[in-house]
Amino acid sequence: MGKRVLVKFSGEALAGESGYGIDTQVLAYIANEIKQLIDNNVEVGIVIGGGNIIRGVSAAADGIIKRTSGDYMGMLATVVNGIAMQEALEHIGLEARLQTAIKMEQIAESFIVRRAKRHLEKKRVVIFAAGTGNPFFTTDTAATLRAVEIEASMIIKATKVDGVYDKDPIRYADAIKLDVLSYDEALKDHIKVMDDTAIALAKDNKLPIVIANMNEKGNLLSIINGDYTKCSIVK
Repeated sequence: MGKRVLVKFSGEALAGESGYGIDTQVLAYIANEIKQLIDNNVEVGIVIGGGNIIRGVSAAADGIIKRTSGDYMGMLATVVNGIAMQEALEHIGLEARLQTAIKMEQIAESFIVRRAKRHLEKKRVVIFAAGTGNPFFTTDTAATLRAVEIEASMIIKATKVDGVYDKDPIRYADAIKLDVLSYDEALKDHIKVMDDTAIALAKDNKLPIVIANMNEKGNLLSIINGDYTKCSIVK
């Protein structure tokens, strides 16, 4: 098979039921899903959001904390999650490397694309933290950027839903699942796939975006094996 993918998890996903902090059982579940991929000769990069700890936009909402500082706080939150993910992967015998877009030598390697690719070739899972290293960019954009840089065949956004709908499936019983979307369709306001910058970057680089339910066991491997029944794909 020999594929390379980037999987994007939200920070909230790590919080589990509590909605805040890190649930180690969720970490263990994700680590085992990633292990399935590694065991099937898939090279895996990971980006995790930081919303379970702090969101830059929320921190800066009342103007006391500047947006740039709020975003840096959010980037540091993704590093906390990255450390936890690295530990969970190593706990089950995988090799993992944490790379950050902001230098912090005692904790992680600085992001260097050639080094990241070398780790992937050696079947190490590479976790990319601290976003792009710049404020005003989401972790969705960071995930898309890293996917393009490492030449991933696709980016999988692991969420709580099994794909993209024409409207909120929780609120509307008649919501219709959209199995395949074009990039331009994904950019429409009422369809929340990723933020516009991330989608535009994926479009420019012809990078497929797959939206899938992370709580469906074995779903990541199924998608990589070409089964798109339990997800939506933007291409």
